[in-house]
Amino acid sequence: MPAKRPCLSPLRKYLRAAALCAVLLGPQAQAADILVVTDGQHPVQAASGARLIELDQPARLQAELSAHLPADPSRGATLVQQRLKSGGLELQQRLGAAYQGVVDAWSLGVTTIPAVIVDHRYVVYGEPDVAKAVALIEAHRRTQP
Repeated sequence: MPAKRPCLSPLRKYLRAAALCAVLLGPQAQAADILVVTDGQHPVQAASGARLIELDQPARLQAELSAHLPADPSRGATLVQQRLKSGGLELQQRLGAAYQGVVDAWSLGVTTIPAVIVDHRYVVYGEPDVAKAVALIEAHRRTQP
């Protein structure tokens, strides 16, 4: 015969349900997709968990690859190919991420930097403090039904 479960008071039932909801819904209620778009001329105070896109990152990587190249185009091309090869997968990932960031910013219609974008829907332009920009967005969201 199965053991009987003790009867829970209504308050305990409520507290257990609230705790379960907090565990299950807490990350969704707090989580926001935060994207920060800037460049080297517009430093930001990035928040943890935010994706940072630096629009001049591709140019910086190209400058790194083309630094101190010889005047001879043939030798220069060979040296760049060697650098690309020696950089391996890590360099390929950095290049891919840099260009993907530019594409993502362009596809979101970013017009001014720095830009803080939340959930691909809300944006604050010109605020270098990401936490402050996110707070402005959250305040706006609370006023909208």
